[in-house]
Amino acid sequence: MRSDGPAMAAPEEPLRRRKAGAAGLAPESPPGPGRDPAGCPARLRAGTFWLTRIVLLKALAFVYFVAFLVAFHQNKQLIGDRGLLPCRVYLRSVQQHFRGQVSWETVSYAPTVLWLLDWSHMDFNLDALALLGLGISSFILVSGCANMVLMAALWVLYTSLVNVGQIWYSFGWESQLLETGFLGIFLCPLWTLSPLPRGTPTSRIVLWGYRWLIFRIMLGAGLIKIRGDQCWRDLTCMDFHYETQPVPNPVAYFLHHSPWWFHRFETLSNHFLELVVPFFVFLGRQMCILHGALQILFQMVLIISGNLSFLNWLTIVPSLACFDDATLGFLFPSRPGCLKDQVLRMQEEEARGARAPRTRAGSVARHTVNLALGVLVAWLSVPVVLNLLSPRQVMNSSFNPLRIVNTYGAFGSITKERTEIILQGTASPNASAPDAKWEDYEFKCKPGDLRRRPCLISPYHHRLDWLMWFAAFQTYEHNEWIIHLAGKLLANDAQALSLLALNPFAGRAPPRWVRGEHYRYKFSRPGGTHAAEGKWWIRKRLGPYFPPLSFQDLKGYFRSREWPYPKPE
Repeated sequence: MRSDGPAMAAPEEPLRRRKAGAAGLAPESPPGPGRDPAGCPARLRAGTFWLTRIVLLKALAFVYFVAFLVAFHQNKQLIGDRGLLPCRVYLRSVQQHFRGQVSWETVSYAPTVLWLLDWSHMDFNLDALALLGLGISSFILVSGCANMVLMAALWVLYTSLVNVGQIWYSFGWESQLLETGFLGIFLCPLWTLSPLPRGTPTSRIVLWGYRWLIFRIMLGAGLIKIRGDQCWRDLTCMDFHYETQPVPNPVAYFLHHSPWWFHRFETLSNHFLELVVPFFVFLGRQMCILHGALQILFQMVLIISGNLSFLNWLTIVPSLACFDDATLGFLFPSRPGCLKDQVLRMQEEEARGARAPRTRAGSVARHTVNLALGVLVAWLSVPVVLNLLSPRQVMNSSFNPLRIVNTYGAFGSITKERTEIILQGTASPNASAPDAKWEDYEFKCKPGDLRRRPCLISPYHHRLDWLMWFAAFQTYEHNEWIIHLAGKLLANDAQALSLLALNPFAGRAPPRWVRGEHYRYKFSRPGGTHAAEGKWWIRKRLGPYFPPLSFQDLKGYFRSREWPYPKPE
């Protein structure tokens, strides 16, 4: 026996305590749960996904929150009672197409709870859906817990908006959010609201559903590029992308002027990440983790280099399913009683064979539902896989009205020149007079004023700005809503003007004429003459986009489309 042990220093201690100290082989008290024999926090074991579910739910709730926030701020102006494309008119046209009845065919063509509501107050309905979505997503984001009821409510609410959003909700990330959100329903227990519902472990089928989703997103994006624009094959696409993307940010300005070899490296890296890395998800735990890390890093680079709405934030969500508790444990504190400590206890109990009590009926029902989900996703994936394999691949399409499994892709073709539509108004009684002074309207984010710094708004999304970018490739005949917008500008319509950054006729009479001008835009060169003058952009007029219009010109146009006629303010 060692002479300097605690037993020799304190002979009056109980015999059991003295023996333990004298032996020098054990601590004075047994280690607490979640700690190793040295008293340090124990490491989480691989193979469980309790913390993964919390991170997934919080990330998904964040994207939902942003999406509903955008809807609350912009839906009334875009699809409301007096919106640019009123959803009431759209729903009525769908109803007439199906013989004027709200039948199963009608609802399945445009699934939305708005079929059940009063259409005479559509602004109120749209706000109610958005606010309810904001409330539920906020709760999940803060608490990290949800049940199937809450997740299903979020999915139904956003489905209801997407299916009446028309062109404003035609972006690929809307379907991607619905598919991601649908899988999220099955992450959770039916009723229980707890971050760690012990009776409902995270479903491996749902996790593989997310992995299958990120695989299709990335591979679809890679294949559409290889099969699409020649510049992806000769590695020159990044020479143009930063300047011609829908809504550039300040970082894009500097990246556009990077050396040629850097752009070639970017394009090769893009091909590697989209065509090779997706297969890592099927190659075991370590490669799956590597896949998730690379995809998240890739999405962060895209977030930094452009304003692509919440697309990249949303794409991070299924990537999180590549990580188990052992990988994500660093995100959680290690103090006793915290979530990480509780998971450690649960892992220890499982290792000892002590499982959380579950009713047999509930467990069978849960397994049955998960199995049915797996079969459904597999069945709906058949046309999606055939599309991936097809040389005529289409991107951002759905093969079912609920958008449960979809095709994805991005930037299959790259525009080599940037064109912009600049809306202008004049108070002159004669639009063709040489001395008519035309003043520019400014949008929230799209290029206009040459001296205005490009915006930085991701994950927020200005839907009108994006559609103006698409409209510049076409004619106004393909985009009737832009004429509706012109009519609202002629009336100084406050609701429509809330979508813009600058109204040159604020505080005075509305313009007598509004026109659209077509310009070619290019980034100025850092250190060049234009940049020295404070200009981020240089532009050259291409010609008129639509001719000068007055109120009288638009009366018949508005009437034929059942658009409410704006009243001058």
